[in-house]
Amino acid sequence: MSNSCCSTTATETDKALAAAMPASAENLLGAGSEDLAECPVMTGSQVVKADAESAGLFRDYEGNRYWFCCAGCGPLFDADPAKYATAA
Repeated sequence: MSNSCCSTTATETDKALAAAMPASAENLLGAGSEDLAECPVMTGSQVVKADAESAGLFRDYEGNRYWFCCAGCGPLFDADPAKYATAA
């Protein structure tokens, strides 16, 4: 079983990915580089900024905005924003 900030089990992850894949892939393909960000918590996860903002998946820290790939990343960022802001 695999755990991450975005899911609790591999089965849930597989279901979530299958459900989100068409829309997410379409949004990523149509987005320009200025429209994308990398999640500072789950590095390597590309985020469409507009989608993250509409879902409330972002934080402002020391004058910069950080966008998240899922709801689980916000609380992790909040617990140690300096750690994740430095990594970004």
